[in-house]
Amino acid sequence: MKQQLKSLFHALPPRHKVAVSATAAMCALVLFFPSEPVVASRHAEISQLETGVRYQVDLPELNSTHVDVFDNESQWVDYTVRSGDTLARIFKRAGLTPRDTHEVSRAGELAKMLISLMPGEQISIKINEEGLFSGLKYQYSPTDTLYIEAAYPEPGVVKSRTINSHIEQKEVDIRLSFAQGEISSSFWNAGVEAGLTDNQIMELAGIFGWDIDFASEIRSGDTFNIVFEEQYIAGEFIGYGDIVAAEFVNQNEEFNAIKFTDGNYYTSDGRSMRKSFLRAPIHFTRVSSNFNPVRFHPVLKRIKPHRGVDYVAPIGSPVMSAGDGKVIKSGYDKYNGHHVFVQHGEKYTTKYLHFKSRAVKVGETVKQGQVIGYLGSSGMVTGAHLHYEFLVDGVHRNPRTVELPKADPIDPRQRAEFEQIAATRLAQLSNNKRIMLAMN
Repeated sequence: MKQQLKSLFHALPPRHKVAVSATAAMCALVLFFPSEPVVASRHAEISQLETGVRYQVDLPELNSTHVDVFDNESQWVDYTVRSGDTLARIFKRAGLTPRDTHEVSRAGELAKMLISLMPGEQISIKINEEGLFSGLKYQYSPTDTLYIEAAYPEPGVVKSRTINSHIEQKEVDIRLSFAQGEISSSFWNAGVEAGLTDNQIMELAGIFGWDIDFASEIRSGDTFNIVFEEQYIAGEFIGYGDIVAAEFVNQNEEFNAIKFTDGNYYTSDGRSMRKSFLRAPIHFTRVSSNFNPVRFHPVLKRIKPHRGVDYVAPIGSPVMSAGDGKVIKSGYDKYNGHHVFVQHGEKYTTKYLHFKSRAVKVGETVKQGQVIGYLGSSGMVTGAHLHYEFLVDGVHRNPRTVELPKADPIDPRQRAEFEQIAATRLAQLSNNKRIMLAMN
C-alpha cells in the first residue's frame, strides 16, 4: 500500500505535488501544536450554550471497581398463570431450564407454595444479562410476597449459585368501621342491607352461634351492632379484617362479644363466648319439627317420640359437629339413612341423621364446627332435612333448650387488660348506635 501511494505521488503534475505537500505540513502543525489546551466541560447551571465558547466538564476517574455506565441490570417480566400451568411450564415460557425449575422449587419450605398456583395469578421472573435465572416474586396476598433469589459467586457459573427464599410483608394500616341492622325478613337479608359481606355475616353468626340458634330463634325486630376492621396499604383499601366487637339483641335478650388479643371472643364481663357445643349444627335453616315426646309420626302413622330437632335446608348443605369429639358411628340403614354419631367425653353424645353423604369415618376425631356430612333425604323421611339429637348421660334432651356447659372465664392475669379493651369497645358500640339514631 505504501509503495502504491508513492507511485501515485510521483505520477502527479509538479503543481499538484506542491499542493499536497503543503496541506500535509499544515495538518501536522495542527495535530502536534494545538492553539489551546483541550478540556471537556459540564455545568449544571448553564441553560444555553454560546457558539465559540468552551465549557469545562468534570469527568469521573475510572478505577478497577467502576461499573459500566451502561446499566445492564435485568428487569422483571410478568407471567399470568394459565389453566393447567405448572412452574415448569411458566419457566419454559420464560426461556429457563428444567434445572432452574428444580432448584427454585426446592428453595426452602416457602417455595412449596409455588406448587399450587391458580389460574389468573401472576408471578414475575428476573433473568440477568447472561441469560441466567436471577429471581422470582409471587404476591400471594395483598400484604405478602414470596421472593426467590439466585446469587452467583462465580459470574455465569450455574453450579456455583445459591438460591434462597424469603417473604416480604407490607405494613397494613387498620381502621375501624361500624355497621348495624334490624331484622325484618331474615338475618341474612338484614346483614346484606347493613352493607356486610357474606363472610362478615357468617362471622357474626359464628360469634353468637353458641348462644343463639340462627335457624329457629331469630325474630323480626332483632338487632345487631358491630365494630369491624378495614385494612389499608399506603392509603388503598385492600379488605376487611375481624369483627372486634358485636352486640346482638335476640327476642329482647342482649348478647355482646369482645375480641381479645388472644384471638378469642368474650362477653363484656370476661366469660368466653366459645362453649362446648353449638346451639345448632347447621346455618340459616328453618325448623320443621321440634323435640316432642308424643309426636305423631308422618310415615309410621302412629305416636312415636321425636327425640331431636329437624332442620330444613337445601340438599347438600354442610352439617357441622356441634362440639369436639370422636366419631363412634358412621353408616347407613333404612331408617336413619346416612348418619353419624359423635361422642363428646363421657357425658354427651350428638346424633345426625338422613345425610346425603358422610364426610367422616368411625374412629376419627372431629373439632367443633368441622363438616361431618351433607344434608339429604336418605332413610325413612318425607323430605330432605337434618335430624339432630342431643343426649346427656344417655338420655335425650331438647337440643334447643338443654343447658350447655358454662364458658370458662378469661385468665385472671389478663383481666385488667381485657377490661380496658372491653370498656373501649363498648363505648364504640354505644357511640355507633347514637350516630345511626341521629342519621335516621
